[in-house]
Amino acid sequence: MKAPLSKPTVKLIGQDGNAFAIMGNIQRALKRAGADREYIDEYLKEATSGDYNTLLTASMKYVNIE
Repeated sequence: MKAPLSKPTVKLIGQDGNAFAIMGNIQRALKRAGADREYIDEYLKEATSGDYNTLLTASMKYVNIE
């Protein structure tokens, strides 16, 4: 599993708050930052393991949110 060299920043404020849109934005940011598929899948697994708050908490763990 290859993590990105640095935590990417994703702008969520003022964007579509739909859970799938958030996960898509974060997946693209992680890929651009150099994360491999296994790392991104780990994010998705964690993000979808609960409710909307779980999604946001997992997202903040993997990327910087602005």
